[in-house]
Amino acid sequence: MHRSDVLIIGAGPTGLVLALWLSKLGVRVRIVDKASAPGTTSRALAVQARTLELYRQLGLADAVVQNGHRVAAANFWVKGEPVAHLPLSQVGEGLTPYSFLEIFPQDEHERLLIERLEAFGISVERNTELAGFEQTADGITATLHLPDGQQEICQACYLAGCDGARSVVRKTLDTGFPGGTYQQIFYVADVQGSGPTFNGELHVDLDEADFLAVFPLAGSGRARLIGTVRDERAENAETLRFEDVSRRAIEHMNVKIEQLNWFSTYRVHHRVADHFRNGRAFLLGDAAHVHSPAGGQGMNTGIGDAINLAWKLAAVLSGAAEGGLLDTYETERIAFARKLVATTDRVFTFVTADGPIADLLRTRLAPFLIPKMTSFETSRQFLFRTVSQITLNYRGMPLSTGVAGHVHGGDRLPWAHDGEGDNFESLKCLTWQVHVYGDTSDEMIAWCQEHHLPLHVFDWRPAFEVAGLGRNGFYLLRPDTYVAIAETCSDPKVIERYFRDHGIRSFFGAS
Repeated sequence: MHRSDVLIIGAGPTGLVLALWLSKLGVRVRIVDKASAPGTTSRALAVQARTLELYRQLGLADAVVQNGHRVAAANFWVKGEPVAHLPLSQVGEGLTPYSFLEIFPQDEHERLLIERLEAFGISVERNTELAGFEQTADGITATLHLPDGQQEICQACYLAGCDGARSVVRKTLDTGFPGGTYQQIFYVADVQGSGPTFNGELHVDLDEADFLAVFPLAGSGRARLIGTVRDERAENAETLRFEDVSRRAIEHMNVKIEQLNWFSTYRVHHRVADHFRNGRAFLLGDAAHVHSPAGGQGMNTGIGDAINLAWKLAAVLSGAAEGGLLDTYETERIAFARKLVATTDRVFTFVTADGPIADLLRTRLAPFLIPKMTSFETSRQFLFRTVSQITLNYRGMPLSTGVAGHVHGGDRLPWAHDGEGDNFESLKCLTWQVHVYGDTSDEMIAWCQEHHLPLHVFDWRPAFEVAGLGRNGFYLLRPDTYVAIAETCSDPKVIERYFRDHGIRSFFGAS
């Protein structure tokens, strides 16, 4: 009987990232997908700064940036003319090494992840579908439908449902998926074309309640159109053709379409599963939460789920932590998912609201306010922090404690950079570690050496103060680079007590 540590159902970005992280941490994974090949008509485009920061841990970030497209600006159109221009090339400058909006289509993204996963000797098993599973205190027994029509019974310690909005894992667990469905039909078209909207920037039409945006892709004259329709055409989504929706882009934004590479329609839901964990089975990505594409958050949130769960599973499977650590996956990720779904729902509802007042807000007020708001650094940074997910935190949750400087336990470690380098270089090691900015005690140095806990002491520099880091205390960092402890003292007994209380026995990870 085939046995693995973690059986992953679904090979989209969420499942692939989970498999990649676990493989890097020495966990035996098996990943299956019912599709015969990776997707070619994918919808997700944006790779947010927080995802790139975490990808830096596996040497993935450079490949994404090199093969993707950096968006220089966003433009808002009314009545066939651009009325507001928002520079994006350095919108998050000083906050992250990736202070820009990166476009890297999901199909290309998946191919990169598959290539990296194969370097670990792991291949996606295609045309393989989960028929069902049972779990006991000792593990999971799953039934798979194989490509040849046969069935296979296999075993795993844990099961990860990364199998999308129609998740078989979620349905087998009988977990509720409350929410609703947007009335609009979404369409996506990958086109070759020309005109003012093919200048490598993002363009959004504010004229009508139906959303329309032109996203730039790498390569000359390539773009992706994303839009909605809600009139009688939406009642026949299956028969909707590009010719039925393209005229608006042609007329409103002067788009000249030379070639249609592919066209797809879909409905969007806004839902969050009642639970992200049931015993040894977990839900991640679209299997756990779905929402409107406003802000380009969906794929990035699923990837965040995968990284959060990966290091916890690896710790428990290796005996470095007790099983209770896995309880924190749902606690941390479900809170963010609920907030995200509520936020994207409000944004999308505003953008697509119908009626004269909504039209006035979109076509008159928004073009006036957008340049005004973004002329202030604080407004630009707030916008970037929110969309890029660098503001996502686990404050007040079981694994988070303390405050030092402006940094709380549960925060992402702030990035600090000057001519002497940055403080993220050591984060490439997927392990617990301690950062000190300034001086620390001999006791802290000796304790970390004795317990093989990496300690990085940075000479105090002005850049650290600007980033909000505290001087002469310490930050205990989790393997996913979130702050576990923010402390103003340099007493190692604080760390010792933390690990004891959370059932964490050792700190080894992947270098």
